[in-house]
Amino acid sequence: MLSRIRFTDKRQNQITNRVLKFGFGIIFGVTCRIIPLKFMSVSPIGFAFSWIIAMSLHPMHVSVTEIEMDQKDKRLEIMMRVFVDDLEVTLRENYHNPDLDVIAPKGKTLDQMMVEYLEPHFKISLDNKPQTTKYLGHEIDGEAFIFYIEVEKVNKWTTIHIKNDIITEIYKDQSNLVHVTSNETVRSLRLTRSHPLDKLTFEL
Repeated sequence: MLSRIRFTDKRQNQITNRVLKFGFGIIFGVTCRIIPLKFMSVSPIGFAFSWIIAMSLHPMHVSVTEIEMDQKDKRLEIMMRVFVDDLEVTLRENYHNPDLDVIAPKGKTLDQMMVEYLEPHFKISLDNKPQTTKYLGHEIDGEAFIFYIEVEKVNKWTTIHIKNDIITEIYKDQSNLVHVTSNETVRSLRLTRSHPLDKLTFEL
């Protein structure tokens, strides 16, 4: 719990500083149906504005995931924002339970369901080596859930492969935006039903 709180406070402070270049890419993409896909370097203000735009456009189906390499602790810190209603529809379908309430579920907790759901839908490899993700927990922020995940004992790497196809089995227009930060360099990509896996490369 202490690890998650420390992780949360640090990441939330950083997120507040991310607001323009990638956000404008989303606006352009929604207007022209051409959202930038990969190898886009963004200024330190992309993540928050991406989410602000997503919130204003909902019911456009989108999630935003932030991945940052913590060089000191040798781990990847991951925050995934998902709309509550989109996730509820998805989990109802996956658990064959049309009455499932993700805010107050009966039986399995939301955390238990998310561990099971994310296992096949969210994967990370570093330099072609599959990594084990550790689910830490969640919190609610307005109309969205924030899920906290990490990858521990991370050695130096240059290429990260990310699979993120959450919710794409429900909504064909689902876009899963991913921002990755390593050595103060930020790169971004968009993953979709037809393009659920991609990679980003960084310099050591």
